[in-house]
Amino acid sequence: MGLRVLAAMSGGVDSAVAAARIAEAGHDVTGVHLALSANPQSHRTGARGCCTIEDSRDARRAADVIGIPFYIWDMAERFQRDVVEDFVAEYAAGRTPNPCLRCNEKIKFEAVLDRALALGFDAVATGHHARLTDGVLSRSVDQGKDQSYVLGVLTRQQLSHAIFPLGDSTKAEVREEAARRGLTVADKPDSHDICFIADGDTRGFLAKRLGQEPGSIVDQEGEVVGSHHGAYAFTIGQRKGLHIDRPTADGRPRYVLSIEPVSNTVTVGPREALQVTEITCVRPVWNGPEATGELSVQLRAHGEVYGCRFETRDGEVVITLDQPATGVAAGQAAVLYSGDTVIGSATIATAA
Repeated sequence: MGLRVLAAMSGGVDSAVAAARIAEAGHDVTGVHLALSANPQSHRTGARGCCTIEDSRDARRAADVIGIPFYIWDMAERFQRDVVEDFVAEYAAGRTPNPCLRCNEKIKFEAVLDRALALGFDAVATGHHARLTDGVLSRSVDQGKDQSYVLGVLTRQQLSHAIFPLGDSTKAEVREEAARRGLTVADKPDSHDICFIADGDTRGFLAKRLGQEPGSIVDQEGEVVGSHHGAYAFTIGQRKGLHIDRPTADGRPRYVLSIEPVSNTVTVGPREALQVTEITCVRPVWNGPEATGELSVQLRAHGEVYGCRFETRDGEVVITLDQPATGVAAGQAAVLYSGDTVIGSATIATAA
């Protein structure tokens, strides 16, 4: 007997093929498009953004081709509070958030899953590229499209009600299948960057919400080498757009080393000063099997993977890297893997 499955349909090719596969497998599938913007645009800007009127229409057309019921759920208020406002607050506090990760945690697998279970559905299916076997999350076979990192915050309970049908396919195979099924989104570009910042100008977006707050850019000795209009506009490891007045004596580039929101000061220095080997993380979520064998950690959504070991201390997770990492930013997630399997995640607090 099939499951009652709610298929989250963004209007893109991945979620459309995911819904089609679940329906073809004999499950009772209902498609739902999440309206996350209070003022959706009528057209996308290239491959940027989501939540446009066009996206909802594309999702509806895909559901019609598949032959499943389709609804639109208004999640704009919840998305604004739990994702957009959280994003702004994290930057204001000198941290670098990942809104896609927060959206998976708070919207797709908290708000949506809670409503789906209340309505009698057994599971929520999405088009994420990740494998899920008996509730255990692993990387996609398409390493270049793998999204297990942004799903690493989900709890065991949430994963037990999730379905990711695309984990055993490459993106190219998904597009080919969409074309065979007659889905018009087969060639639709992937959305990228931050969906609620359609023009890609994160600094401008934050400036409108936080206002300009001039401050100093200093070197490691505390000497002022430039100025800025808001420390929130910077992230650890940033090299471009620093507008530093005075070059280094040896001509080497400077990178953002730290952001101090209270004094509104940005400290810059050489790339080697960014290197860290010990990372302390808070709010751990243990959602996989016991850690065994080769352990590794991913520190950004599309970042490198580092061999590591870890221990828990007073509810925090202390990760020691086998090789130094650069650009490690507070507020990002550290997702721990055993081979390709996710064993847990935590939020980066400090690094040294």
